[in-house]
Amino acid sequence: MHAFLFPGQGAQAIGMGKDLAENFLVSKNVFEEVNDALGQDLSGLIWNGDIETLTLTENAQPALMATSIAAIKALEAEGIKFDQASYIAGHSLGEYSALCAAGSLSLTDTAKLLRIRGKAMQDAVPFGLGAMAAILGLDFETVSQITNLSSDDQICQAANDNDPGQVVISGHKNAVDQTIELAKDAGAKRAVLLPVSAPFHCSLMQPAADIMAKALNDIKLEDPIVPLVANVRANEQNNGDMIKDLLIEQVTGSVRWRESIEFMISKGVSEVFEIGAGKALSGMVRRIDREISVNQVFDTSSVHAAVLKLK
Repeated sequence: MHAFLFPGQGAQAIGMGKDLAENFLVSKNVFEEVNDALGQDLSGLIWNGDIETLTLTENAQPALMATSIAAIKALEAEGIKFDQASYIAGHSLGEYSALCAAGSLSLTDTAKLLRIRGKAMQDAVPFGLGAMAAILGLDFETVSQITNLSSDDQICQAANDNDPGQVVISGHKNAVDQTIELAKDAGAKRAVLLPVSAPFHCSLMQPAADIMAKALNDIKLEDPIVPLVANVRANEQNNGDMIKDLLIEQVTGSVRWRESIEFMISKGVSEVFEIGAGKALSGMVRRIDREISVNQVFDTSSVHAAVLKLK
């Protein structure tokens, strides 16, 4: 059994998806449809722009989704059926990519939703007041306990449970700084501030969650053709209406990635394919379970390699 995984913010890179667009007409069409949906030459930014502009949340989110869908369309053009996967999962915004690939959302709707989501998350907290940091060498339970010791009047929460030794915290900058020191005292190997523009996946994102609730209210979310392992539940979800509620909850909730991978492994998944930019999810999966086979699908050669494994 295998699963398709879809990356989140941080995986963006100038040039991502260009090789796919040059070699697969279906992939080129993905970027063109996203450009049309947003009224922006997003593909021009992705392939020829500067990384600072691409990294802006409102650009990075639809750009990463487009790259993932371009990779999926290339696989399908080579004869791979999407429902050959037993499960799908996406890290944060990657959940939207997964749902688009699984037929729950149209490409145009997904692009528009991620533009709204990216802007809402960016605007939820004034720049500089929030921060995120990766705590390396401590587990999720330990980090969660430490966040409770930080300043009462400021928020710091465990935002991402990425793998057994990597937990991301999020909240007010002062509280995050305080939690970093507490984590080091508790034996963390490293604690690194992340280059992000807002404190994602904590309660400070409630204004963004409210905006996404309104945006999703106007969208019909179909049941996915492959079960989604949802970020905030770390279990199988098949109902479009329920998934819509979880996408709203996900804005402020923790990304339970380690548990999501463990759930899929417990159900028999032995191989995963990271669909789109970067290799961050592959690294996390390897640290969760060394036995699982890991592949990336991001350009023509990796598409062909994946086809050989999937056929």
